Amino acid sequence: MGDAGETLKHGRRMLRINALNFLRFLVFLVVILVPLKIYSKSKTTQSHTPKSINFLRTNGNSLGGKYQVMNSAKEAIQQEKVRTKPAAKARLDQPKDHRSSGMRVVHLDLKGAQPKLSYLKQIFPLLASIGVHGILLEYEDTFPYSEDLEILKSTSAFSSADISTIQQLAASNNLEIIPLIQTFGHMEFVLKHNKYWHLREAERYPNSLNPHLPESLNLVKEILTQILAKHQKSTWLHIGGDEVYHLGESTESRHWLKEGRGDIGQMFLKYIKEVGSFVVNNYPGLKLLMWDDMLRKINNKKIHECGIADYITPMMWFYQPKFDIAKAEDLLAKYVDNGFRTIWFASAFKGATGVNQIRTPIKTHLENHLQWLQVIQSLSKFPSLHFQGLALTGWQRYDHFSTLCELLPVAIPSLVVCMQAVTFGSFTNETKAKAEEILGFKDIDLEDNFSEGNGTFAGVEIYHMIDWIYQNLEYEVTDILENYRIKGWFSHYHRKHRFANPWNMERFGNKIIQLHTQWEEYLGKFREQMEKIYFPDTVEEWVEVYVNPYMDPLREIVKDYKEIITLMAAPKQ
Repeated sequence: MGDAGETLKHGRRMLRINALNFLRFLVFLVVILVPLKIYSKSKTTQSHTPKSINFLRTNGNSLGGKYQVMNSAKEAIQQEKVRTKPAAKARLDQPKDHRSSGMRVVHLDLKGAQPKLSYLKQIFPLLASIGVHGILLEYEDTFPYSEDLEILKSTSAFSSADISTIQQLAASNNLEIIPLIQTFGHMEFVLKHNKYWHLREAERYPNSLNPHLPESLNLVKEILTQILAKHQKSTWLHIGGDEVYHLGESTESRHWLKEGRGDIGQMFLKYIKEVGSFVVNNYPGLKLLMWDDMLRKINNKKIHECGIADYITPMMWFYQPKFDIAKAEDLLAKYVDNGFRTIWFASAFKGATGVNQIRTPIKTHLENHLQWLQVIQSLSKFPSLHFQGLALTGWQRYDHFSTLCELLPVAIPSLVVCMQAVTFGSFTNETKAKAEEILGFKDIDLEDNFSEGNGTFAGVEIYHMIDWIYQNLEYEVTDILENYRIKGWFSHYHRKHRFANPWNMERFGNKIIQLHTQWEEYLGKFREQMEKIYFPDTVEEWVEVYVNPYMDPLREIVKDYKEIITLMAAPKQ
């Protein structure tokens, strides 16, 4: 019994030890397997997190359903996390590759209101931070042409050193410069000069070059040579080609047509092919763009036969807020039939809603971009056509002879809003909030085209001051000049003949003097802000066009008032 008892105790002790060891093993498994499970889940989640923002990414809850092309609240949250300043900086350090979504470039139109370099130094980082890849730079007469072409440059043209600085600024912000050089139509800045008058297609009008004169092509070659010599890192070139008005009107064109050598469309294609061949043969690897509007009218077979589709990409442009998407798709089908395998699109963030527009209607331009997003979606119908990019145009003049439309600082909110819509693929509450954060506004009211808050972007002072001028100057001056006392006792006739009663004049005198003083003081401060960004000729033009039509009558009546009241109701002169 003693030995048996000891054996039983030993067995129980071993059983407890084995049970304890088993529990320890279970704890070990838990310690090892749970972290592995968490890590595995984390990796799985990360694999579904977007690494970059796609050109057509969906997001967010719709703004009343009105400004949304696609809906996905989950992706909106993911995108908002990606869309931070560190992420934007990371993009700048990565090699350029826009194959999946196309480039996004902003057009700077320098044929009016050319900004100083100091302003471009502030704007280029902003462009990079909102997802812009390049600048479509239209120099026109602001390029430092030399030798035979020196006559083409304006008095405020950039210097060669300035051009180098612009490219350094662009490179430091990972922005590619794409020169836009008009080569056929919109040659007013060239053909206005007596030296080149004989190269006009229509003698009365400076719009278009005569394509039959050898000197025309030689002139364009020299312009291209000088500009491209200072843009050796550019991989794209835009040769214009839009709105070639009056083609077929010159003596040479009429003879060409009469001889049966082709029609107007073939005349256009022949010249464009000559320009394109010069670039391709002399600048290997440089990719060519051209506006598409002239191609729209030309027979498909003729375009295909001329061969320009082998080395030129059309840039299709529509600037209306609700342009016809079906028409755009018809043009895409046409270009596929023409032999084109690549396409660019062009929207507008400013300069397309009125030749003398001074405040950018953000909603109108936003709707234009939302239309383009739908066209981009429809590209799946054209699998052989490769989408290469979108240019957000910002026209400063409708042509060389037109007045200035919205200045760039006034249009920055529109640009930011439109870029956010393009980047995220829609315009939602989240997209709107991001735009407001970038601009430093508390709210952007699209319906009333009003922004609440001071704003933090470069040039915001001009944005606010022009808004104030727009809202108040015409109204206040017109209101006081229409005062019945002025119309009754201080009319143009009274002032012409220096004939008025001080007793009547004193009833409105203080009001006109006070209003005049207030506006002169305000406009003095406005000039100070304008001169920080623009050269004197731009400041003078803007004031002359948009301020002086109201201020000059006010100045004149104040001057007359001060002179006539001292006459003490003398007889009529």
